[in-house]
Amino acid sequence: MATYVEEMHKHFQNFGKTQEYTAHASKVHSVAWSCDGRKLASGSFDKTVSVFVLDKDRLSRDHHIYRGHGDSVDQLCWHPSHPDLFVTASGDKSIRIWDARSNKCVASVATKGENINICWSPDGHTIAVGNKEDLVTFIDARSHRIKAEEQFKYEVNEISWNNDSDLFFLTNGHGCINILSYPELKPLQTLNAHPANCICIEFDPTGKYFATGSADALVSLWNVDELVCVKTFSRLDWPVRTLSFSHDGKMLASASEDLVIDIAYVETGEKITDVQCESPTFTVAWHPKRPLLAFACDDKYDRDRDAGTVKLFGLPSEPQNTSRGS
Repeated sequence: MATYVEEMHKHFQNFGKTQEYTAHASKVHSVAWSCDGRKLASGSFDKTVSVFVLDKDRLSRDHHIYRGHGDSVDQLCWHPSHPDLFVTASGDKSIRIWDARSNKCVASVATKGENINICWSPDGHTIAVGNKEDLVTFIDARSHRIKAEEQFKYEVNEISWNNDSDLFFLTNGHGCINILSYPELKPLQTLNAHPANCICIEFDPTGKYFATGSADALVSLWNVDELVCVKTFSRLDWPVRTLSFSHDGKMLASASEDLVIDIAYVETGEKITDVQCESPTFTVAWHPKRPLLAFACDDKYDRDRDAGTVKLFGLPSEPQNTSRGS
């Protein structure tokens, strides 16, 4: 009987082509799937968001473009249970909530600084956004009013709730993971995770693990209940910028300035496969129901090729999509 690693390795041998879709006029900063897996959104330096529709084994040739931000869209995320709502963080000192059904902005909330990271609580009630001055703002997702602001004295890199929405995690510039109670925002614990800048954090869908990526080029895997590091992944050579767990929690994709995305089996750390890239990769996202990985690369090495493109790994091959949408 084939092991999971063998099965997935064989799967990617058959579905291992990377497809490219032109989504923006310049660098893509963030990609994310809707909770039902029907839509893929991307945010860009060009101040816009693009949303593609996935129909069976094909991504739509046309895509909707969402305009309104006055500066770069640095990060976006979807509502955890509503497949048409997503939120964007921008350098224009605002966040915007969008409804994909109407192609319109539902709400715009002014914030105090240039926003660089954003997350939606798993219970759907709250949006947290962090800015360049290490201020995290908590916004009621229904009333669109600011509920709390927390100024941190250390460099905040990425933010996330745990799957139960009762703990709030931050990665910081000292290599630590800071854990706060939520909604009280009381400091509970500081984990010394890495000897270098702790950049990104991701929780697996099953609630068993979370992973962090660091400037030391390591990915560390943590047991959620015991808050202990159970494994490290060390196949990359450059700072780990982005992470994503597969829908079943069994695969972990990690990417950096290495020209490869590493895909590992979570339980053992074994390499399942890798995705060859022509430029550094700063955003990856597994589909919420199938082994399909979306990602976007920097365009500084090959501007003509990588500027504004979203890439998919794990679909049957098809001709390159060159549509710029409507």
